[in-house]
This record gives sequence, C-alpha cells and structure tokens, in this order.
Amino acid sequence: MQFHLNGYRPGDPFVAEPHPSVAQRPAGLPDEADVLVVGCGPAGLVLAAQLANFPDIRTVVVDRRDGPLEVGQADGVACRTVEMFEAFGLADRLVAEAYQVNEVSFWRPDPRDRTRIIRTGRVPDVEDDLSEMPHVIVNQARMLAHLLDHMQRSAGRLRPFYGLQADAVEIDTSATAEYPVTVTLAHVEGSRETGRTSTIRARYVVGCDGARSGVRTAIGRELVGDPMNQSWGVMDVLAVTDFPDVRLKCAIHSANQGNILIIPREGGHLVRFYIELDNVRDEELRDRRAATPEKLAEVANRILHPYTVQVRDVGWWSVYEIGQRLCDKFDDVPEEEVPTRVPRVFIAGDACHTHSAKAGQGMNVSMADTWNLGWKLAAVLRGRARPELLHTYSAERRQIAQQLIDFDREFAAMFSARPAEDGDDSGGGVDPAEFQRYFVTQGRFTAGVATRYDPSMITAEPAFAHLAAGFPIGMRFHSAPVVRLADAKPVHLGHVARADGAWRLYAFADRADPTGGDSRLRRLCEFLASGASPIARHTPSGDDPDSVIDVRAVFQQGHRDLAVDRMPAVLLPRKGRFGLVDYEKAFCPDPKAADVFDLRGVDREAGCVVVVRPDQHVANVLPLHAHEALADFFAGILLDAE
Repeated sequence: MQFHLNGYRPGDPFVAEPHPSVAQRPAGLPDEADVLVVGCGPAGLVLAAQLANFPDIRTVVVDRRDGPLEVGQADGVACRTVEMFEAFGLADRLVAEAYQVNEVSFWRPDPRDRTRIIRTGRVPDVEDDLSEMPHVIVNQARMLAHLLDHMQRSAGRLRPFYGLQADAVEIDTSATAEYPVTVTLAHVEGSRETGRTSTIRARYVVGCDGARSGVRTAIGRELVGDPMNQSWGVMDVLAVTDFPDVRLKCAIHSANQGNILIIPREGGHLVRFYIELDNVRDEELRDRRAATPEKLAEVANRILHPYTVQVRDVGWWSVYEIGQRLCDKFDDVPEEEVPTRVPRVFIAGDACHTHSAKAGQGMNVSMADTWNLGWKLAAVLRGRARPELLHTYSAERRQIAQQLIDFDREFAAMFSARPAEDGDDSGGGVDPAEFQRYFVTQGRFTAGVATRYDPSMITAEPAFAHLAAGFPIGMRFHSAPVVRLADAKPVHLGHVARADGAWRLYAFADRADPTGGDSRLRRLCEFLASGASPIARHTPSGDDPDSVIDVRAVFQQGHRDLAVDRMPAVLLPRKGRFGLVDYEKAFCPDPKAADVFDLRGVDREAGCVVVVRPDQHVANVLPLHAHEALADFFAGILLDAE
C-alpha cells in the first residue's frame, strides 16, 4: 500500500484522510443519493465498500436490522473471494483468523458392514497454482465486519443507516429526471414496522435485500425455480467426538441413515455439521418449529456410526430446504428496451438467485455480483464511462448465476443420493468414488476462478489469446510472483490492483533490451506517454496519470540487470500535489519462484499487453505494437476527459 503521497501524516496510514464532503453531510438520512444500497449483507457491503472509495459519489446504505450482523449463516470463503478482499487490503486479516481448508476427506459405508462408515480417500482441497490465496472458513458476520471497517476508514467514512427497509420503489423513465428513482423506506424496530416512513430520491438503487427482496418485487422481477424436496439441518457446535477427521472438511455418505458435510470452523474448536434429513424418518424435523439442536445431534450420531459426537454448546443452528431459483434479469429494463434505456435499479445476491449451501457458493457469488457492479456504477457516475456499460452487469452475472444453479442442482443431487454398493450396476445409487472424482474436477468452479465472461463492450474477442495462454480473456487475472524492480521486493503481480475503479495494463516485455530502440515494450510506453494515448484521452485534467488506466510493465531481465532511472516515463509517473515519482510500476521475474512468463504462457519473443478490468477480469490481450487497437478498445468504453 502507498501513502504519504500528499504530505507526511502521523497515525494509522490505513485510515484515509476524510473527504471534505464528510463534514457537510446531514446528520440523518439525506433526501438524495447517487446510489442507494438496500441491504447490509455480503452483496450490499461489497458494493458499499467499493463506493466508499469514491467520496464524490453520495452513497447511502440502509438495512432493516437494528445493527450489524452478529452471527452469520454463510461461512465458506472461496479463493477468488479472498483475492477480491486483497483489493480492499483485507486479505491478511481475513486469512489470519480463518480456518484454512487444506484437504477434504471422503467417507462411505464399510463394504463388510454397511452400518458403519469408513474413510475412502483424502484429496487436496485446492489444486496447485489455482490461486495464491487459500480457501478459508470464517463467519459471515466477521466478513461483514471487515467490510464495515474498510468503509469507515475510507475517505468517504461511509456508515449504514439501520432500521430501514424498502417498501416502495418508483422509477421515472424520462431522460430528464436527475434523481429518477424514489424509494419509500419503512422504519423498523426489531421485526416490527413503526408506521413511520422516509423518502429518498436516487440516481441508482441496488437491492441486496435477500430472497424476499422488496426491491425485486417493485421492479417486477420474480425468482423462478423449483424446490428439490430435500431438507437439511445445520448447526455450529462445540463438541467432543471420536470421529478422527473432525478438523477436516468431510463428505460422509452412510448406507441408509443419511449424509453429512462437516466444515471445521475458525478458532480450532468450532465445527459446522450439515445434516441431511430423511423425508420420512425425519419428517418432524423438517418443520423448524419442531426441530431442536438435540434432535439434529441424534441424526448426526445415526449417520456417523460407529463414531459418536457429544454436543456441548451450540453457536447457531437452522433447518432449511434446498431450492434453486433465478430471476430472468438483474435490473429494471425490459429486454426489448435495452437499446433505448439504461438501468436505474439493480438486484444482487439472494435477491436474484438462490441455491443450496452445499457447494459453499452463496455468499461468494453474491459478493461477486456487486464486485462486478460497483466499478461500473462509479465509472458512469463520475463521467468516465458510457452509461450503456451498466447493461453488462445483468448480462454477465445472470449467466454466472445460471451456471451456479446448474452445478448446484447436480452437486446437491449427488450428495443426497444413497451410495451404491460395490458391484452394483443397477444405477440405483451414486458410486462414492465417482462423487469424489466429481468433487475434484469441479474444484475450479467452487474456488470461484472458473468464471468467464462472454465478449462484450468490455471483454474482447480472443484474437490474440495465444500471446498469453495463462490469461484467458474473460477470466480473472491469475496473479503470479514477481520482483519489484525499484526495491527488489518479492510481490504478487495481481496485488497491485486495488478497489479503486482503475483499469490495468500489464505490458509483458519482448526479449529486447527495454532501454534500446528495438524494444517493442519501450515503443508502447512512448505511445502511452503521447497525446494519442488512451491515458491522455480519458484521464481528467488534474487527476493522477494512473487514476483511469494504470500501466505496469513486466520485464524478462533480472531486477539487478535493469536501471530504474532508464525506465520510460510512463513507468515513473509523477503524482500528487508534490509531483512525487511512483517507483512501483516495473517488475521482473522472481529468481526464487517460477518465471512469470513460463507460469502464464506469455510469448517471450513477441510479448503482449494484458488489459484488465477494474474487477480484475482480463478484458483483452493485444500485441505490444497494437497501439491503435488498444486506443480503440478503450474508446468504446470510456468517455473523453474534459
């Protein structure tokens, strides 16, 4: 992290200087907002945390609870989500307190005595080089606390308003309305509406208000799908057990008693049990009013035989039914009106897709929704991008939600199916070995790194994808170890990306000496420093030169073989009110790790430019000499600066 750019300031450098607008805010709920975020769940707070970095955007966050969440339901944090938290500077804190999932253990009925279960395999939870970040388990409430902390430390000092729920949403579709969305907010105390209401007008509204979303209902969207008629109990417990793998993630199939998914929790003692409830034998427990933790523990002991578990304390528990439901669109614009209208109201997370908890994707995909949306709203509101950019949110995220539901339906069905007996070819059950193979092959999906966006105005066709095979267009930029040229510090290349709304250009150099006239990389840098550059065209006057398009170079030479002072000017930009030099734009291979060019399949002879969106997805791959194509790509997205 960089700080002290505009003058030395004592104290915690991770607390930003408050923006002047903070002191001018009204004490209570304002009458107007640029963005109204409804809901302080994972989707809502990821969006709010992004927008907090833009204090010139008036963001208002409301939630029907009376305060921050204390005990959350979700707990699985995918590798990709930890990568995203790194962009907020929160990954280290998150990983430090979490349980790290390293291996998964599989149990099935003992062929010699099917009343007992035996371990049949252990596999790594995450394949090698899938991500530099681990898969971790941490309570949802702690995830939200980290995001709230980031919001309060930001220049915008953003804080939610609690005890408010959206009751009505009205949209003025005329092109002249400055604040086209009017939202009526009901005041809530506990679970009771007080009868008081407030009204706020907004340029954009984002409904992150859960499966019973009032915002979704107001824009005429509907969750469509079918329940799977499968009920599960879940409980976080402190327990004493002789089950040997209680500190490993476990998938347990019994012969006819049901199935369990065990998820160890943070802190070394807490553990979560997902317990399948039999439709006949456990019919009573499917009604949450009749269920108790004690009864769920009885079912768990039935499945775990010959092992036992004694529950000593219960942190949280619930009973739920699996169902996969999806909205046809994630904004307020009917499909036939897309060419003539831009969205004003969006929905995200459980408000537009629901699924089971088995694959641990609900919280992760919800946060990915608003990670996709936040930078787009900021770019449009700040006058940096074309308003039609906002159409890409629904197009991109609905496709991913459909893929999740298709996966979740198959995964949940396999998990709940009875295990087939050895030699049984009747097709009446699931082969436990096949389930284990399925789990391994779907690892990229559950880690969150398989998301790939289709070509659009912000994702190019893969015409030059062969220049960087390890950076597929549409997928997230896969980080790799490098050494920073100026100070010889080993870093991860992807970690230069912050949640600041900037595009990244990663220029991977050709073999030539970058200080010589034969270097394609140097000629690219000269173009980027010229008046014809997309940097000059799209960066507002007075802003730092990397505020819209941030250029980074990766050389093939070692960090001791290149001179910092001979780097092109675009790699030594002057920033801030003192015109200080940013020395953190150039990198070299890490001699103690695999070479980044080899790791990510970058063409050493030609080099290339990898264009990365503000949400860390690869938008384009171009040859180093494709200056005009690079400028044209940005011209199709960004507005000319004034």
